[in-house]
Amino acid sequence: MLEAIIRESIGKKATKALRQDGYLIGNIYGKGLQNLYVAFKMNDYIRAVKSKETIAFDIKVGNEVLKVVVQDYQSEPVTGKLLHVDLMVAQADVVAVYHVPVKTVGTPVGLKNKGVMIVSTNRVPVKTSIEKLPNNITIDVSNVDVGSAILVRDLPERQTLDIRLSDRVAILSMIKAN
Repeated sequence: MLEAIIRESIGKKATKALRQDGYLIGNIYGKGLQNLYVAFKMNDYIRAVKSKETIAFDIKVGNEVLKVVVQDYQSEPVTGKLLHVDLMVAQADVVAVYHVPVKTVGTPVGLKNKGVMIVSTNRVPVKTSIEKLPNNITIDVSNVDVGSAILVRDLPERQTLDIRLSDRVAILSMIKAN
């Protein structure tokens, strides 16, 4: 289980010192809860996020265990190194906006026709409770050819989930390679 330490100070000097010691800075928040300013060992955090099987995962802060969801993160633009992460506590029966990852299955027809598949939206914002939250939105791309796209309105989950994007937003598209 991923363990967090509570930060004593949230100033620049303390944050810089924690980063130099290999920590990732984070905030944990939730409806009706007091914000927690925490830090994680960078490698432990990356290992925990990569190995999780659901969107929500457990972390230990002090003596309590919280089920959290990654809401946002900031990274260094040049190196890609994580700088900061925002975690929201996944509370039962509380409706919130979660970012569900998009997963593609199949081999697109357009790849054989010298096309390139571009995924425009990696995570789809969905307003729901944690109990009804899917682990991912799966899209079969087998029939996607050059010049076609899959929009939000084409998602089968659109009928059952409150997707917070316009119907005309592209999830992925296939363009002709030069």
